[in-house]
Amino acid sequence: MEKLLGKTPSELKEIALSAGLPGFTGNQLAQWIYGKRVRTLAEMTNLSKAGRERLAESYEVGVALPLGKAVSSDGTSKYLFPVDGNPTNAVEAVMIPDGDRKTLCVSSQAGCKMGCKFCMTGRQGFHGSLSAADILSQFFGIDESAELTNTVFMGMGEPLDNWEEVKRTIEVLTAPWGFGWSPKRVTLSTIGVIPNLKRYLDECRCHLAVSLHNPFPEERLSLMPVEKAYPIESVIDLIRQYDFTGQRRVSFEYTMFAGFNDTPRHADALLRLLQGLECRVNLIRFHRIPDFPYGTSSQAAMEAFRDRLSRGGITATIRASRGEDILAACGLLAGLHNHE
Repeated sequence: MEKLLGKTPSELKEIALSAGLPGFTGNQLAQWIYGKRVRTLAEMTNLSKAGRERLAESYEVGVALPLGKAVSSDGTSKYLFPVDGNPTNAVEAVMIPDGDRKTLCVSSQAGCKMGCKFCMTGRQGFHGSLSAADILSQFFGIDESAELTNTVFMGMGEPLDNWEEVKRTIEVLTAPWGFGWSPKRVTLSTIGVIPNLKRYLDECRCHLAVSLHNPFPEERLSLMPVEKAYPIESVIDLIRQYDFTGQRRVSFEYTMFAGFNDTPRHADALLRLLQGLECRVNLIRFHRIPDFPYGTSSQAAMEAFRDRLSRGGITATIRASRGEDILAACGLLAGLHNHE
């Protein structure tokens, strides 16, 4: 059964015509799916019953409901979603409340190919890329769906390794016929897959977050195999070709490991690497995982690192950790069935 979720009005028009419905039905379908967020064809009451029945022979809306939910003591919620209807191949999405903001941290792949050694998602291997319908189900299926204000493609998977489906999802989020969100409400996080990073920067106006974690190539390579294929210096050279002085922002994610990347030497190298680039550095507290040699940097070390960057002219913040008690914090998503 083919899914309508993730399709554009022009694609929905072709589907309607193939079912013997008038072309304007494509816009009606889009309004029902993205505007009213219905989950079944039967709810589309301004379509003829016969037309709905013909569509239902080959199509479904395609919203996958979560298999479970866990709620943190800080209000963060984590949802487990099946992939393409398969509950044994699941991904997690995290809803983070912060005052008036409700941000969804969304997954784009089941597992990940990138193999970062400090990330539980990377450790589980790669089990497939998500369709736009699977990604969008994370927006449609959660309890807070109607209240979401922002999203970050920062869950399971490397978004730029699944660029076509992620691009389709972003189109739904930002198009007038979709959610109608400003691109400023969307951030994509990547470790720097350069060919598709260029496409993202050319084709989207959304924010960018780059997983950096170490300014020294050989040290970064010891944690992140992607450094060999796409060196961080080359990633930053590409980013420098684009304008981030306006509404679009670039930030760098920097998980801090005690004694490994939290020294003044690292801060100074980071300043040299990012010199002259309009950006922000987010310092992230590391959440310990089994069989990993480095521990969590102390609060004092993180503050000293932040202050050294600030004195050097780069805005740096220590990101508040959310959802650690339900394994929803950075690097802990693994698609495990530990939800209610």
